[in-house]
Amino acid sequence: MDMYSGFAKVYDTFMDETPYEEWRALIVSLLERYGADDGELTGEAGIGLKQERNTILDLGCGTGTLTELLAKEGYDMIGVDNSVEMLEIAMEKKEKSKADILYLLQDMREFELYGTTGAVVSVCDSLNYLLNEEDILTVLRLVNNYLYPKGLFIFDFNTVYKYETVIGDATIAENREDCSFIWENYYHPDEEINEYDLTLFVKNNDSKEEDNLFYRFEETHYQRGYRLEQMKRLLNEAGLLFIDAFDADTKKAPTPQSERIFVVAREQGK
Repeated sequence: MDMYSGFAKVYDTFMDETPYEEWRALIVSLLERYGADDGELTGEAGIGLKQERNTILDLGCGTGTLTELLAKEGYDMIGVDNSVEMLEIAMEKKEKSKADILYLLQDMREFELYGTTGAVVSVCDSLNYLLNEEDILTVLRLVNNYLYPKGLFIFDFNTVYKYETVIGDATIAENREDCSFIWENYYHPDEEINEYDLTLFVKNNDSKEEDNLFYRFEETHYQRGYRLEQMKRLLNEAGLLFIDAFDADTKKAPTPQSERIFVVAREQGK
């Protein structure tokens, strides 16, 4: 089964403690601190360039939670994801909020846009699903290509330390009223790849309540841990300028024990 097919149905339920509001505030503050400001743009062409500079691409947008939050901040949002099921949920949110968001079903390694964007964001370990440096480099080069001059790329990634030491080989289970999951985690140290097998039980809301029927889904996900020095090197190879990095929890400089690291990079010329 494809990743995020069955899981998409309950993704938001199990991700309800994910700090999306914190990430929204963080991204907005980083855009204000480091965002490109090339003066007043005038004329018809200037209006178009202003719109591009105000556009943010959410790469690996999933069900669109962060995309919606940034749209509320006044940004013109584009969301890219390669899961049909996740984007269907994102579209349902868009219908309710009436947000002006463009969602595209694309693989981040091959995404295409109609113009440049002032910023690209990719959070919640989307880049960790890329299992080799070649794919990371491909994405970084595409990001650089579609960024407005001096535009920003803000992303996070889970570290090798997190997968190897914090998660390791473990089994996690969680039960909710309408769904539950069993998460069996395996870490492969030679490849520095984390494998987790998900077994999901989702209530069939179309059945009679007394029947209490549940669907069962099984999915296997793979993520690779990365190190900050790797990311710096790959950013440089892609033509992006590394600006800053910090621990996602402490908001201070990363340490060897950092589990998730945020990175800010800038377009510096094609």
